[in-house]
Amino acid sequence: MTDSASTTPPIDGAALLDEVEAFHRRFNVFPSEAAFVAVALWDAHAHLLDCFDSTPRIAFLSPEPGSGKTRALEIVETLVPQPMTAVNASAAALFRSVSADNGKPTILFDEIDTVFGPKAGDNEELRGFLNAGHRRTGVTYRCIGDGGQQTVQAFPSYCAVAVAGLGSLPDTIMSRAVIVRMRRRARNEKVEPFRARIHEAEGHKLRDRLAQWAEHARGFVMGAWPDMPDGVSDRPADVWEPLLAIADAVGGHWPERARAACVTLVTASRANDKGSIGVRLLTDLRDHVMVGIDRLPTVAILDRLNALDDAPWADLHGKPLDNRRLSKMLAEYMTADNEPIASRNIKTAGSVLKGYYTADLWDAWARYCPPPPESPLPPLPGTENTV
Repeated sequence: MTDSASTTPPIDGAALLDEVEAFHRRFNVFPSEAAFVAVALWDAHAHLLDCFDSTPRIAFLSPEPGSGKTRALEIVETLVPQPMTAVNASAAALFRSVSADNGKPTILFDEIDTVFGPKAGDNEELRGFLNAGHRRTGVTYRCIGDGGQQTVQAFPSYCAVAVAGLGSLPDTIMSRAVIVRMRRRARNEKVEPFRARIHEAEGHKLRDRLAQWAEHARGFVMGAWPDMPDGVSDRPADVWEPLLAIADAVGGHWPERARAACVTLVTASRANDKGSIGVRLLTDLRDHVMVGIDRLPTVAILDRLNALDDAPWADLHGKPLDNRRLSKMLAEYMTADNEPIASRNIKTAGSVLKGYYTADLWDAWARYCPPPPESPLPPLPGTENTV
């Protein structure tokens, strides 16, 4: 008698991911081709979570309501294993669900801006859970028991998480996520109406085939070290490694499309990531204020910073940047001699002014700032060094 498993034809992973992508395209309008590729790969990776050292979060974000974020989560929900829809869920409820014995849920967190938005304040407990659950070794520690009989217990936090919300998220979550910046549909962008009682079943058939494919692909994915595109390293590489491993396992056109999507979305995230306010200050000094000069008085630095378009310096909590705040911010960083960056005397015609030297800033620029523009702007007229 022939073993039925041996007669089951293997699932074409590339063709299956094509179908997953096509299913999304019926109901979702994503901002780019790269977003469709990333979301389809993310759906598949949720079925092989135990094969990876980390799991990227996927975040559907937009500046305004009505941009399709919730619908994106609804489609993802039909395709991933054990979806758990969470709206304003507590960290305690989430980590207990993840550590339960009946398998890891895929957490779908809608309206996450209500948790991390400006009116909600910081939610460190939930942020800690989401950060810890990015790594397979991540745990959340809690006291259990009553009164003096309490003991500390570690609850596993590792699970796949998709979120949707308005605005942005804390940097610690954004840096661990694939960001899809949703937009309202234009008049010429059409989607098929999603009817749960009809289309959920279609999504579940794809989900079941993804699960079946995952069992056969486990050996190809476990321990894989996919090649990263040039320029993708550190945290972005951690985010994309599981998705590229999936693409390599399915083959076809997916390895090439996945790497193109990786470059596109990582580049976009860097363009939207201004870093901390201190890194923004250092970068603006390097790229806009002290270009081609080796020193500049503080008064001139402040004039130029406060005059920059699309910069925060003219309105920091209702006031322009002043010399006291500038001094305090720069003192957080060190010179090459491991001394805090500080103003020094600059001789000018007939007087001595306090100011800053580029030699004191170079080390911080090299350590903290993104790569400089390929074609730096020429010095502004009248910025010649004075002695």
